[in-house]
Amino acid sequence: MSSSQNAAPIVIVGAGLAGLRTAEELRRAGYDGALTLLGDESRPPYDRPPLSKQFVRGETDDTTLRPAEFFADKRIDLWLGAEAVGVDAAARTLRLADGTALDYAQLIIATGLRPRRLPGLPDLGGVHVLRGHADASALRGELTTASRALVVGAGFIGCELAASFRARGVDVVLVEPQQAPLAGVLGEQVGALIARMHVAEGVDLRCGTGLDTFVADKTDRVRGARLSDGTEVAVDLVVIGVGSRPVTEWLAGSGIELADPAEGGGVVADEVGRTSVDGVWAVGDVAAWLHDTGVRKRVEHWTNAGEQAKLLACALLGAEPPTLARVPYFWSDQYDVKIQALGTPAADDDVSLTFDDGRKFLAFYAKHGSLTGVVGAGMTAQVMKARAKIAAAAPLAEVLTTS
Repeated sequence: MSSSQNAAPIVIVGAGLAGLRTAEELRRAGYDGALTLLGDESRPPYDRPPLSKQFVRGETDDTTLRPAEFFADKRIDLWLGAEAVGVDAAARTLRLADGTALDYAQLIIATGLRPRRLPGLPDLGGVHVLRGHADASALRGELTTASRALVVGAGFIGCELAASFRARGVDVVLVEPQQAPLAGVLGEQVGALIARMHVAEGVDLRCGTGLDTFVADKTDRVRGARLSDGTEVAVDLVVIGVGSRPVTEWLAGSGIELADPAEGGGVVADEVGRTSVDGVWAVGDVAAWLHDTGVRKRVEHWTNAGEQAKLLACALLGAEPPTLARVPYFWSDQYDVKIQALGTPAADDDVSLTFDDGRKFLAFYAKHGSLTGVVGAGMTAQVMKARAKIAAAAPLAEVLTTS
């Protein structure tokens, strides 16, 4: 597919991984027309997973995904500090925060997520969320003097930050309203194994407990917190990690269908990213795609962004889509252990723990007797070996006899 460079470009809103991968895949699939990538931050596209791990610990400084010359070579017009605030889908015009009106031929929404904040808390120094590079840089700077941190929420980000803080010698209180870390994602049985690892590393883990409020010093900096069970802890650093929500408020009034926030929210799209409005697509964490099960849902995994980008680019250009395994994969590095998951493990699945040596473990997940996923800690080969069986929804009994 080609077009004049003077014609309206394909515009991708969001210069994170999903947006960048989509631009790459459009070029790879043969599109040679005008292509614009908008990012609301001042930094070129960067990798987010290291922010809660190597970057915040000070082990790496550069998480840039592509050098500047890449965008020139691929003729991708990269606009930084360009925040989209509205879209006129009928006129195919995008409105930016600085007043710029940008025409588009096709619009791809890749605006990702924004951290949730707990309402009613005082605005104090030393209290952080983690979304972007600026958040991670501020947190990294404070780690040089922090001695005791509170992490609110034992999801993936919370667990990774707790591990990073312990690696820097900071005492950590980790609070989680559920009965175990990651219980809402992986279930309480596997969550208990992850809890055990954090406790062994010296984390003060308090499950079934939430945050009530903060205690401030005379300079309006946090010096403690009162928890929902009435106890108080002394801390000089806090990170709130209680989930994220899709960045979709800028689409209000556009006619682009959005998913119910109670069901995860996001931009409603079909199995290749088409939205309810002609010429508008959605990809990555913000996109509630239609899946093989007939359910529309968002998938917040690094590998998913690349897979969706391939499918969307081919569909947009009318090319033959690639044949993808479509077995979801995600991972989390905590301490010296890589926790990996294949498939769609769910908290209400039946879990069969086949290996556990106190640090490493391997657990198979099944629903109605069929394999849905596998989760392993320090068991890379064993996890990856299950990919074909997960894709085939193999009987769990068969899997257990051959694993």
